[in-house]
Amino acid sequence: MKSFAKLLLPVIMLASMFASALAVPTFADNSICNNTNVPEEIRAANGCTGTSELAKAENVVAKIIDSILLVLGIACVVFVVFGGIQYMTSAGDSSKMTKAKHTILYACVGLVICVLAFAITNFVVDTVNKATATP
Repeated sequence: MKSFAKLLLPVIMLASMFASALAVPTFADNSICNNTNVPEEIRAANGCTGTSELAKAENVVAKIIDSILLVLGIACVVFVVFGGIQYMTSAGDSSKMTKAKHTILYACVGLVICVLAFAITNFVVDTVNKATATP
């Protein structure tokens, strides 16, 4: 169990670094949109249609939440694999099998919660973006 904990920390760190890189394009788009030296055609091509800073901030928050949910989803999948390994190596011991089944069950519940949170977050952000969009 301790060797798995030593393995889990680097995996979570790598996943969080990968997920944080997903927010970079949003910040780059904001710098193009806010730069007055960039021609209007280039800003329009990058999706800068005069939306407010609030809408841009909502998109950044959505990217951050999506990145966090990605890391949590990866952790859930890792725990499902870990529970499967526990189950296979239980050698018929009833208590180890029960522990492995609970690990798999709780990881699956966590994965479902992550997927639902992702869907709810995207729905709310899309609704707010449509409500604050200028005609």
